[in-house]
Formats: sequence, structure tokens, C-alpha cells
Amino acid sequence: MFENLIYYLSTHYSILILTTTMLGLLIGSFLNVIISRLPILIEQNFLADSVCYLAENQQHNILRLAAQDAVVTVRGMAASNFWHLSSHCKACGSLIKLCKIIPLIGFILTRSRCKKCTRTISLRDTFIEGLCGAMFGFLAWKWNWGWPLAGSLTLTAALIALAFIDLDTKFLPDDLTLPLLWMGLLFNLFFNQISLVDSVLGAVCGYLALWLFFHFFKLFTGKESFGYGDFKLLAALGAWLGWSMLPFVIILSSIMGAFSGMLWVICSKSRIEQRIPFGPYLAIAGWITMNWGGILKVFIYRSLGEPGLC
Repeated sequence: MFENLIYYLSTHYSILILTTTMLGLLIGSFLNVIISRLPILIEQNFLADSVCYLAENQQHNILRLAAQDAVVTVRGMAASNFWHLSSHCKACGSLIKLCKIIPLIGFILTRSRCKKCTRTISLRDTFIEGLCGAMFGFLAWKWNWGWPLAGSLTLTAALIALAFIDLDTKFLPDDLTLPLLWMGLLFNLFFNQISLVDSVLGAVCGYLALWLFFHFFKLFTGKESFGYGDFKLLAALGAWLGWSMLPFVIILSSIMGAFSGMLWVICSKSRIEQRIPFGPYLAIAGWITMNWGGILKVFIYRSLGEPGLC
């Protein structure tokens, strides 16, 4: 039966696009959970690790055991809340019925308002669901059925989650960047979208490119530019796309970051005093490069009069 379904989707283009779009809406709903709860889980685990460290330095066994018990409790509650906590209104905390958290349909049923407190429910959740659905549908249209589609959907979902987490917290968690890096290496190892050597070089060069810039910039200015999460995200993109695509990712993300920085200065009429997260620009540039990087490479090489390098 499963083989028949695969055959049907691979031979019916419009049904594949529709099915993948619906899958994207569901994945987008799950991404909202990750975006909102993963940073909290990481923070709680960090606090638990801090308590555990302090407990190890306690001279009294009773205090040490009490602290260790507290750590176990906090970690258990954090993990339980991540997987089992029901959706609720962020304003009053009231539970949202299951039928009303269905992507887009729930938005229509609730009219974007909490039934209890009547406050507006965040439109961003609906936007993320719609964005993920639209991007998944586009990828199905572009790649059709096959492993390239599976890989592009996986990378897209991860980039959406990382971009919005970085926007909220200015932090790119290792819990997402490192698995994404290894998934890129394994995907190219087993399905050979690019050579494994190209993938490994992409990961190494991606990390080193921003790492070197970070340390040279800090050496000459005394200030920090990127975060270590940015290094790992670019390394993950290199693992998926290959080292030859990294210049496009870096150039596109830098242009977008510089443009948004100038807009901030113009609109606020002041200097930028807070850090601007670079992860969203890397994510957007990586997604653009994933879909049109080959075309950009051909265009640039032909512009340079070197068509043989394409």
C-alpha cells in the first residue's frame, strides 16, 4: 500500500504539490512548538547544570543531595513540558482546544482571538505555518518526487526554526545546528547529491570562514561580530550545499544584513547599539542558494568569461 502511495504521488504532480503543502502546514505547527519551547528548555537545563555545579562544591552532603534532587526534578519537568504541555493562550494561560490549533483552520475558527480573555492570539504562529506550507509546496513543484525533495524539505524546516529562534533570543542552539550539520553529511554520504568530500569541505570551510572573520575583527576592533552559533549554521549549510556554494551564502547574507542595518539606522535615526541576529540572514541566503545557487554560479562564471568552470 505504501509503495502504491509513493507511485501515485510520483506520477501525479499536482497531488504531490498539494500533499506536500499540507505537510508543510503541519510541520509549521510543530515548528511553532520548537521555536517557543526549545529556548525555555535549554535555559532550564542550563540553570540545572549551574545548580549541579554549585552542588558539587557544597561541603555538606545533605545540601549536595538536595540540590541534585532539584536538578533531576527541574530537568524532568522541562522535558515533560516540552513534549506534553498543551497549547495555551500566552496572555491568560487558558488551554486551546485541539480542533483550534489545526494549521490555518484554527486561525479561522478562533478569529485570531482567545475565547476566554478575547486578546489577539499571535499572528506569527499562523504566519510560520503558512510560510512553511508555501515553501514546502514550492519545493515539491521545483524538485518533484525524490531524495532531493526530502533533503530540501528537511533543510527548510530546520532553517525556519533556527531563523525565528535567533530572532527571539539572538541564540542558535546546538540542539539544532549540530544535528543539521551531521544530517547534511549523512544525506550526501548515502544519497550523493554532492560528493562527500565536497560536503566535508563545506562544513570545515563554513565554520572557519566566520571563525577567522570573528577573531580578526575582534583583534582589530576589540568587539565581537558573529556568535558561535553562526559558525555552526554556516558549517551546516556547507555540509548540505558544498563548499563551492558558501561564497553565495556569505555574500547574500552579508548584503541582507548590511541593508537591514542601514534601514535600522535610517528609521531610528541613531546608531545600532544592540546586536542584530545574523542567523535569519544566513537561513534566507542558504535557502536561496539551495534553490538557485547553480544558476548563480553559471551566471557569474559566464560573466567572468569562464564557462568551462560551470
